[in-house]
Amino acid sequence: MSATPKARWLLWSALSGVISAAMFLAVAELTALIAVRGASPLEAVGAFVIDIVPQPVKEFAIATFGESDKIVLLASLGLAAVIGAAIAGTLEYLKPPLGVVLFGAVTIATAAALVTRAAAGPLNALPALTGGIAAVVLLRFLVRALRRWRDARVARTAATTPAAAGDAASGTAPGALPGRRAFLTLALVSTVAAAVVGTGSRIINGATSSIASIRDVLRLPSPRSRVTIPAGAELDVPGISPLYTPNADFYRVDTALTVPQIDPSTWRLVIDGMVDQRIELSFDDLVARGLDEYSVTLTCVSNEVGGGLVGNAIWQGIPVRDLLALAGPASDADMVLSRSFDGFTASTPLESLTDDNLDAILAVAMNGEPLPLQHGFPVRMVVPGLYGYVSATKWLTQLTVTRFDRDEAYWTPRGYSDKAPIKMSSRIDTPRVDQPATAGTLALAGVAWAQPIGIGKVEVKIDDADWQEATLSSPVSTNSWVQWMLPWEAAAGVYTVTVRAYDLDGNQQVEDRAAIAPNGSSGWQRSLITVR
Repeated sequence: MSATPKARWLLWSALSGVISAAMFLAVAELTALIAVRGASPLEAVGAFVIDIVPQPVKEFAIATFGESDKIVLLASLGLAAVIGAAIAGTLEYLKPPLGVVLFGAVTIATAAALVTRAAAGPLNALPALTGGIAAVVLLRFLVRALRRWRDARVARTAATTPAAAGDAASGTAPGALPGRRAFLTLALVSTVAAAVVGTGSRIINGATSSIASIRDVLRLPSPRSRVTIPAGAELDVPGISPLYTPNADFYRVDTALTVPQIDPSTWRLVIDGMVDQRIELSFDDLVARGLDEYSVTLTCVSNEVGGGLVGNAIWQGIPVRDLLALAGPASDADMVLSRSFDGFTASTPLESLTDDNLDAILAVAMNGEPLPLQHGFPVRMVVPGLYGYVSATKWLTQLTVTRFDRDEAYWTPRGYSDKAPIKMSSRIDTPRVDQPATAGTLALAGVAWAQPIGIGKVEVKIDDADWQEATLSSPVSTNSWVQWMLPWEAAAGVYTVTVRAYDLDGNQQVEDRAAIAPNGSSGWQRSLITVR
């Protein structure tokens, strides 16, 4: 029998590392389930990666993958973990104890990521530590068994004595080498155990998390006032964005790798900082103050010209100004630092939250139902006229009254402005660039928004022809988008369609293109429309 090639032993050692890494995650998930809910190593490392990734990379991920960016991140982390584990297994086989040292370094780094998360404590490191210990022990046993198998294989191959031949003739199976059975048995049992324990812990954790069920049965008091939708608020044009974006279709951009699970019965809002008195409110305290409806369009600063990171909804909530009045902000304060359950922060101008003519709210409902979990349940901020990264904090837990020259929010040191009013914009929804239209009577249509002033008119130009004023839907509020439509007798060909908007003060939408950093994109949308 020929000797097993060296590459085969390296492959088995790499597999040993991957199995050990799987055990790391399984034991860590089990520990998190039993002792420290929410301390998932993969999620902690993912959140850390999100924090340190450069701003251009974040923009690329959002633009390329949209709401799937977190799935792509998790998949990338998983692939990196497999590769790193394979390297650790190979190192432990070739140069022990380098593989163990690598696993130890990963354990320490993961523990650090866990304890530095928002609202974390020393106990949060426990899942990483138990997982790391399990992985190191398993790797040592696997590699030792692998070496015994290798040594026995080499010895058998080299055996040429009559005694060795007699052993073979006596019935010893060629494959029954010392270490082989131990290695394969340990590898198989460990793989199955890691899969069962890890998957089971995840399933049990999800099954015992009843926040979705709590939300489903939550009954909010009827709002004191409702949004009045005028006749003609929605144009009957196929392909145009609906007046109100369904919750399932509403864009989601945030830094939470997994959706926070917050029980309304234990939720608290703290208002502190430069205030006369610290205020703490429960969810019941909040809704007992009375809910009102507001029609508000939200826009992400990452929305490109003509992009889809914008949505319109009817929100139910409580004015932030009323809550801040309870605390009594200091006269020299000019910013409120809002904090999310996951540690994200946003810097909102204090004047935007206390302005009697600007309905900045803490929202508890969206389009007639309690906030979806991914959109901030149980409480989030909604501030008309400001990009979401400085205003629309989800899973809200704290409002700290402070100053811009004393504190900064999550995105400020990452290349974005600390103040970011939404720029007037207009978008072409139909005809679509990727779907040729049929010649004849067509409707050019889309939406436009100019918070908090409101849209005055929308104009459309086809190729180099004169600008034509489009028909607008009846506005629900100056804080909501309006739909626009222009009939078009289109012959076959390829056309460049341009749209621009004006607000109610007569200001024209900025034509010059600007990147999304540091405070939002600008420019007229020009779409290449094919008619057949």
